[in-house]
This record gives sequence, structure tokens and C-alpha cells, in this order.
Amino acid sequence: MDSNPYGLAAVWQQGDFVTRAVALMLIAMSIASWTVMITKGWQVWRHRRAMQSAHDTFWKASNLDAGISDLGADNPFAQLASAGASALRHHHAHAGSLQDQLSFSDWVTLSLRQAIDEAAAKLSTGMAVLASVGSTAPFVGLFGTVWGIYHALVSIGSSGQASIDKVAGPVGEALIMTALGLAVAIPATFGYNALVRSNKTVIAQLNKFGFDLHALFVTGARAGDHATGGQKLSVVRSA
Repeated sequence: MDSNPYGLAAVWQQGDFVTRAVALMLIAMSIASWTVMITKGWQVWRHRRAMQSAHDTFWKASNLDAGISDLGADNPFAQLASAGASALRHHHAHAGSLQDQLSFSDWVTLSLRQAIDEAAAKLSTGMAVLASVGSTAPFVGLFGTVWGIYHALVSIGSSGQASIDKVAGPVGEALIMTALGLAVAIPATFGYNALVRSNKTVIAQLNKFGFDLHALFVTGARAGDHATGGQKLSVVRSA
């Protein structure tokens, strides 16, 4: 069976430097966007598991250290709880110098807020790649389209006739570049929107978890314990 004379292979073989450069750029953008989407998707899945653990196992632990251990490692909920525990120990270790300047509640609030901001920054890593690919890939493909039309006009001008065999190749090249640009941009845009929604959910749960931690460190009980029947987690506020 003969190969398609107007397919991708033909475009690559017959195309000039500009055509090949545009195709390589679109391929690189597609690889980058899919790498980010797969990596961030795996990260979101792990964070959702940690989110469930933060709601369930953490508050059933016998003490703070056991609760942090139950959350596992390398997730923002464990890092948030660790930041709160570190703030607790640091404040009591330097009570003489901090007590008159910053209350324990304010110190814990600042520490938890910093941990949440760091987690939000990590969640947003790579999102700029998806946003850039989604917004620029159609225009890169459009540039290839314009270049293909230019080749068609040159072919018509040099031959003196607008027969289908003279313009089919360049016009096909132009249409393929348009399709490649859209094929790269559409998944990147959908992936960006999906990850933005997932990141907002994780950050919202981090804020809720941080509020409960703040109440635990300041009052010795999780917020809403009177309505839920009490929680077993305890914090020893001593140096």
C-alpha cells in the first residue's frame, strides 16, 4: 500500500527548516504539557489520600507525634502539622523573649499560614507551563498554517497555474499545522483547568485543617469537638 503523500511523514520530508522547526516546537510543547499533567495528577491523587487521612486517622491518634506519623511523609497536611508542632516547641523554648512581643496564638497562626503558603506555591509549580502551552500552541500552529499557505502561493506563482497537484501539498501542510496546534493546546487547557480546581480543593482543605490545628494548639481541643463527641488527639504544651 502506498503511503499517504499528504500525511505527516510527507510534511516532514517535504517541509523546509521553518516547517520542521514549528513541528518540533509543537512536539516539545506537547511533551512538556503531558509531563506536567501526569506529574501533577499523581501529586493531586496523593494529596487527596493525605486529605482523607487528615480527616480520619490523624484526629484518632493518641498524641500529636503519632498523628503526624499517621499522615505519612511528603504531603502538605503532614508538613502543616509538623509546622504547628515546631511552632509549639519553639514558642515554649523561647517563652522569655517572645511572650511579651507575640502571643502564642499569633505565633501558631503565622507558622501555619507560612506552611499553607509554601504548600500552595508547590501546588502551583508547573501550572505556568500548561497555561503557556494552552495559550501559545494555537498561534504556533497558525504560524505553520501561514507558512504553508505562503508555500502554496509560491507554487502557484512559479508554475503559473493553480492546479490541485501544485497546491495540495502546501495547503495540506498548512491544515496539518493547524491541527497540531489545536491537538497540543486543547489537552493543556483542559489539564490546566482540572488541576486548578483540584489545587483549590486541596488548599481549602489545608486551611480547614490549619484552623483545626490552631484550635488544638491554643485550646487543647479540635474546633467543634463538642459537636463531634470529642477527639482523642492530645497536645502537651510544655517545654
